[in-house]
Parts: sequence; C-alpha cells; structure tokens
Amino acid sequence: MNRVEGLRANSSQFTLERKPFLILGGSIHYFRVPRAYWEDRLLKMKACGLNTLTTYVPWNLHEPERGVFKFDDQLDLEAYLRLAASLGLWVILRPGPYICAEWDLGGLPSWLLRDPQMKLRTTYSGFTYAVNSFFDEVIKKAVPHQYSKGGPIIAVQVENEYGSYATDENYMPFIKEALLSRGITELLLTSDNKDGLKLGGVKGGIVRLPQQPKMVMEYWSGWFDLWGGLHHVYTAEEMIPVVTEILKLDMSINLYMFHGGTNFGFMSGAFAVGLPAPKPMVTSYDYDAPLSEAGDYTTKYHLLRNLFSHYHTQPLPELPSVHERRAYQPAVIQQHISLWDSLRFTDKSERPVNMENLPVNNNNGQSYGYTLYETTITSGGALKSQNNVRDRALVFVDKHFVGVLDYTVQELAVPDGKGKRTLGLLVENCGRVNYGKTLDEQRKGLVGDILLNEHPLRDFNIHSLDMKPAFVNRLESAGHWMSMRHQPSFPGFFQGRLYVNGSPQDTFIKLPGWSKGVVFINGKNLGRYWSTGPQQTLYVPGPWLHRGDNQVLYLLQKHILFCTL
Repeated sequence: MNRVEGLRANSSQFTLERKPFLILGGSIHYFRVPRAYWEDRLLKMKACGLNTLTTYVPWNLHEPERGVFKFDDQLDLEAYLRLAASLGLWVILRPGPYICAEWDLGGLPSWLLRDPQMKLRTTYSGFTYAVNSFFDEVIKKAVPHQYSKGGPIIAVQVENEYGSYATDENYMPFIKEALLSRGITELLLTSDNKDGLKLGGVKGGIVRLPQQPKMVMEYWSGWFDLWGGLHHVYTAEEMIPVVTEILKLDMSINLYMFHGGTNFGFMSGAFAVGLPAPKPMVTSYDYDAPLSEAGDYTTKYHLLRNLFSHYHTQPLPELPSVHERRAYQPAVIQQHISLWDSLRFTDKSERPVNMENLPVNNNNGQSYGYTLYETTITSGGALKSQNNVRDRALVFVDKHFVGVLDYTVQELAVPDGKGKRTLGLLVENCGRVNYGKTLDEQRKGLVGDILLNEHPLRDFNIHSLDMKPAFVNRLESAGHWMSMRHQPSFPGFFQGRLYVNGSPQDTFIKLPGWSKGVVFINGKNLGRYWSTGPQQTLYVPGPWLHRGDNQVLYLLQKHILFCTL
C-alpha cells in the first residue's frame, strides 16, 4: 500500500491513512511461545478478526549480562515483526524498559540490583545509563519496522503503567526522549489504570481528552495464578457482553492476553500488592485467554470471532487446524545424582552474599535458580532467619534435611550433635515481584544475617546453582550418576528417558507424588513445579521433542513416585 500518514489520534477516532481505524488488538508475547509456533498463533489471531498484535520486549532476556545482547532464535524480535507484517497484522510495540507482564522483576535484569543504591524506574544515573545502553540495541531493531518505513509498527508504548509507580516526574520524559532520539516516529501511547492516568501520561502521547480516541489498552481476558491459590476463570458469558459494549462505544481494544503461553524456565514473577509476603506465580501463563496455553480454541475464541466478524467487510480467514496432542508412555527414570555431588563454584564469604552480588557470570551475579550457603556449627539450637531468606530455604545439617525457612516460618530447631557439623541452607529464588512499590527490594538468596542462638552465622561457602544450559550440560557429564538400584538422596537430579515414536506432538508432563522441583527436556527448562497447585501439569511443546529417546532431567526437592506424559 502507498503510505502517506500512519496512525493518528487527532479526532474522536483513530485514523490510518486519514481513514477511521478501529484497533482490534491482542497480546501474544514471542518470548512465551516456542518460535516454531509463532506463525500458528498469529494465524489464529488473524482468523479471530484481530488486526493488531501487541507485544512486550523483555530486557532481562535480551541483555542477560550487562553489555551482552541476545536477539536470536526465541528472541529474534525482528523475525517476529516480519512475520506479523507478512500475515497482515499491525503491531503496537511495548519495549519497556519495565513491562510488568507477570515476568521476573517486570522484565528488568537482575544485575541492576548489584548496585546497592539502585533506584529502578527513575532517573537515577545507574538506571538511565543501563536503559540507554539497552535502547541503543533494541530500538535500532524496531526502527526499520515502523509503519513509515513500510513495516507493521503503528504505535509504540512509553514505559508501562508508570502512573501506578510514579516516583520521579522526570522519568517518563526521559523514556520518551530515549525513544524519539533513536528514531521512533510512530504514535506514542501509554497504558495506565484509572488511578494512574493522571501520573502516567507523557506529553505528545495519547492522553484522555474528549476529542481524542479512546482505547482499552489492556482488557484482561482472564488472570494469572499463584502457587497455592485457586485457578482463575473469567467466563465467556461475563467477558463477551463487556467487549461488545466497548466496541459499541467506538472504542479500540487490546485483549490482554489473546494467547498467554508459558513462563518457561525461571521467568515467572511474584505478586505482593496487599499481601504480607510475595506469592510466586505459576509456570503456566494460560491466563484463561481465548487461545489456551497450548494454542487450543476456546469458547471465548469462537464467541469473539463471531463478534469481531461484524467489524470486517470481508469474511474472516478459515480457522487454522489445531495441533495434535499425544499421551506418551511414562518417562523411565534411569539414574540419579545427589545435589551435593553437582556442586562446583564456591565463593567464600564471611557474611551471607545475596544471589545478585555473587562473583559469577562475568561479575553479573546469579539471576535465577538456587544458591547453597554452607557454614560450620558446633551446637544445635534456635535458627532464626530474621526474614532474610528470599524466598525459601531447605535447611540441612550434614546433608540431613531438618526443615524449611520462608516468609511464614522464620525459626527452626537445629538438633544437637557432637563436634563440628555443616549447616546448609539451599535457598530458592521463587520469582521476583513484577509490580508495585517493592521492585528495589527484590534481591534473592540470603539478604542479611541468619542467627543461631542469637549469634549471626559467619564464614560461608556459597555455591551457585543457576541451572543455566552450561550447568545442565556439565551435570550430564558428571561422574557421580548412580542407577535407580541405589537409594536416591534428596534434593537430587533424576535423569529419565521419554521415547517418542513417530512425529513428536505436544504433550503435558504430570508429576504425581512430586513435591517441588524443576523439569528439563532435551536441555530446555520447562519451568517450576509445586504440588501445592493449582497447576498440575507442565506444557511440553512438540517441537522441543524428537523421534526416539528424549532426555528428561528433574531437580527434585522431595520424594518422587513416578511421572507420566
């Protein structure tokens, strides 16, 4: 098409090429969907009658270490934008740097927290320097894909929900200028709730005025789940009348989420608003969205498709076929290795060191996973965490489990014994808070002194277990694996085999008898599991399997009975 004028907000309706344009948007995050399924999910979006894709950009995945940028494979943002364009979808890009998204630290990289003075989402120099460095890389990826240059991006969001945070009046102008100075020329917009509208706007972006178009930037199609909570359901019968009314008012809309996908790995966030302590989010990001976690159609999808069809002059595309799913035979557990035999890196420190400040990963600290703190004790007694465990610690004496310390349980009795013994605290980072006023406080591991009989423990050996691919690969070649004929110890790693005959299909792994742990398949981290629910299975994408034997690796904190797929 001949392009003269992009998306504008100069009247009561949006215009594109000076003609009225109703944004029918939906959120699908490329980083939550296996790349092999990007096209499938976007085709299903198109077939539902949506015309605009919205996506966040996760800084913590794209810059896992300061100055190290990743835009390949699953993180190939430009490929995602090109795909959207090829399918006839417009794009609203939400590059952050903060994205919320129920994502660890709202998408901000944990290495920012190495600075003890860090003030996230402000014009604090340590933060703005890092933002500028990231935007130098990510915005140059986006600029060629703007509408004015023949691409699909019709609008760019400035930060995200800053009105609910709003601690620095100079921050939003800084982010706006950071976008404009790097070549962003399309319409700018912000996203805030009702209370945040007054504080989260930016001059030159869409503001809430009578003569400007109105858009529901996030119409929540469902909600996220927390470990230990209930599964959230927002029924189609409740949702469809509201969407119908929004469209009757000539308001544009973005469905958050249209397809949620999965928080693979350790990337799920935590929720803390109004709670005495953070509660971690589950691995699934199904969100009760119109398209399920595995890409299935739902009642919501079909009813929305019928509704949106009235806003198109041409018939909608036919529905893409649904991917087959398969129930495989149970994975066979073949060998195990004790966690104690997998340890390698050791940092010696007089006092506890939080995960982010450990001298690992080229001095970027440890972002995710587990950290083991060991010290010598000469007596039993009262072990007190002083609420310095982030987030959950399994406590051992000479490798024998004695209890758990977390936000609820902050004192344990350490049994008496003779001579010197090793006290170990295996601390799990369950996910950093992604929304609210406590972002600066999201350091993990041991963040202060632990007391034994009122005396602070000292002289620690600290082991980083980040579960990154290099760790998993090294573990596979370790020489301490034992067959299942030998009694396993916990926590430990268990290696199994899943046999796939024929073409691999999507499946789910079910873990009856497990307590808590992490599952890898062919080296890919499927995510966390916890018997407390509500999530009972982990999604296994077919493209991550192959014919024949597939390797399944489990970190188990407690006993296992069996697993099935």
